[in-house]
Amino acid sequence: MTVHCFTSISFSYLAKARVLASSVKRYHPDWWMVVCVTDLPPPGFNFRIEAEDFFDEVIWAHDLPIEAVQAWLFKHDVVEVCTAVKGPVLRSLLNRGAKKVFYLDPDIAVLAPLTPMVEWLDNDSILLTPHQLEPDDTVQAIKDNEIGSLIHGIYNLGFLAVNNDANGLAFADWWDERLRQFCYDDKARGLFVDQKWCDHVPAMFDGVKVVRDPGYNVASWNLSRRRISIPASGDILVNGKPLRFYHFTKLGPIGDAMTRRYAGDNVEVYEIWSWYKRAVDEFSEAQIPDGYWHYGHFSNQRPIHKQARVLYRSSPELQSTYQNPFEVTKSSFYTWLRKNHRKLAA
Repeated sequence: MTVHCFTSISFSYLAKARVLASSVKRYHPDWWMVVCVTDLPPPGFNFRIEAEDFFDEVIWAHDLPIEAVQAWLFKHDVVEVCTAVKGPVLRSLLNRGAKKVFYLDPDIAVLAPLTPMVEWLDNDSILLTPHQLEPDDTVQAIKDNEIGSLIHGIYNLGFLAVNNDANGLAFADWWDERLRQFCYDDKARGLFVDQKWCDHVPAMFDGVKVVRDPGYNVASWNLSRRRISIPASGDILVNGKPLRFYHFTKLGPIGDAMTRRYAGDNVEVYEIWSWYKRAVDEFSEAQIPDGYWHYGHFSNQRPIHKQARVLYRSSPELQSTYQNPFEVTKSSFYTWLRKNHRKLAA
């Protein structure tokens, strides 16, 4: 198959990923749709790829070729690890012969064919979408959007497309290596998961196309400069061009607040959001508890605090001593925490 498309989730994001996959298959039924799951199913929920209507393959994070994978998983919180796996999965798909690989975040929906991007990859190796394409003109928007991009990364890594050529493979190898070691939300050290790393890409690699069409990766961070319209034809346009995919970031009160701030009286934006919320509800599973993540707890079901993860990943000695830090025994990392950092074992 020419195009492989993948996304990365915990089970809390399964409904959103189903919306994404259904939207991809609507316009590109021949694409091979892959979901990487960094999780285990909650009790009472049986996840079978054969029963999924829009996914063709599941890759489990614990099966990725990562040394000491349980220790590696423990080092990350849920956002960090669901972005860290993107490097290994991309590299794996390219190495097994995928010609063109797209990554899309699970909270994206495709609203028109992505054929232009497929064609761009005939000549370019890497496609990136910036958070902003035009300067903002209010202090609030500059703080939210332009300064936000300085902190979190110029390009939004909710989307990435890579061609299986020398440049694409070189990028995939580099990105995979960085994400295995440094995919953390540690902005004080210049890190923001997988995303901030890609600020380097146009300088380090050839064949990079920065997509400047406003129809790609529309989201709250660029609504201040993008106007959505729906003419009589029923096509969805943004600044007069087809809206290819919309990024429904932070579904809930935060997403609603940022959308209201920048959509203003653009009622078509709210219509799109209303459709998306209904679609997510339709694909939801009652057996998946809100906020569920298997790797969020020790084996005794005590929650793992972020400080405990940071402590573990910062200490080669702890990693060497406790190779499966999720496990609770008389001589486990959890037992060590109770003795030395009791608050982190509560």
